[in-house]
Amino acid sequence: NERLYEFIEKMDAPQKLKEAMLYSISAGGKRLRPCLMMQFYKVLGYNPKEILDFACAVEMIHTYSLIHDDLPCMDDDDMRRGKQSCHIAFGEDIALLAGDAMLTAAFEIASENTDTANAVKCINLLAKAAGMWGMGAGQCLDLQSENRQISADELKEIHKGKTVAMIKICAQVACAMANVSQDVTLKCEKYCDNIGLAFQIRDDVLDKIGDEELLGKPINSDCENNKNTYVSFYGLEKCNEYVDTLTSGAIDAVSDFDDGSLSKLAEYLAKRKH
Repeated sequence: NERLYEFIEKMDAPQKLKEAMLYSISAGGKRLRPCLMMQFYKVLGYNPKEILDFACAVEMIHTYSLIHDDLPCMDDDDMRRGKQSCHIAFGEDIALLAGDAMLTAAFEIASENTDTANAVKCINLLAKAAGMWGMGAGQCLDLQSENRQISADELKEIHKGKTVAMIKICAQVACAMANVSQDVTLKCEKYCDNIGLAFQIRDDVLDKIGDEELLGKPINSDCENNKNTYVSFYGLEKCNEYVDTLTSGAIDAVSDFDDGSLSKLAEYLAKRKH
């Protein structure tokens, strides 16, 4: 948090833009992605502080995506984490620019203090995960799926890009910076594939039965927006079973080298309330 705030505050940018960026980056949240990246790096035997700026970069990209998701042209949500969405607090124009600035700032911070050969590879991976090969593609497919029936495979493809890509990148960057074997990288990626899909399914479940106060936003918004969800495909009971299966698969994938922290994180995410 200190590094995120420091980076934005020192920017030579219009004050209103910085205020909107700080408003969104400090709005709460689990910091799942940066924590996961740093924990992978630690489990692989390195000091997590060495990867701090990449961890901040992935959180900036995540925050930009939330700012834009909430816009009227996307999901049209007025609340985020119990606060007004950025466009409600600052206007659509400033919110749009704050998201743009957050995305580009991510690559500034990722490249500013890194000079290893692997850093260039990591920046390339980050761009792919955030863009047309990953989250950008998933969000486009998600918008195109509204108000029409899609298949279960299409739903999985949406969230492979929209949700899983920005979770998997945490393992990919940590593994690239640690220069581990392809075998270890694949195991870490499998862990992220599983917890990423489980995270999305749990999100869909919470949108149906969650506590609005804990979630910081209204429930049943997916249904009201005519979105296809795992709950609409499988029902609550099967969704919970699917989450358990995915979580077990994630834990098994990294069992050879996990110090226990990755398994605990997977179990926490499977049962989270917000």
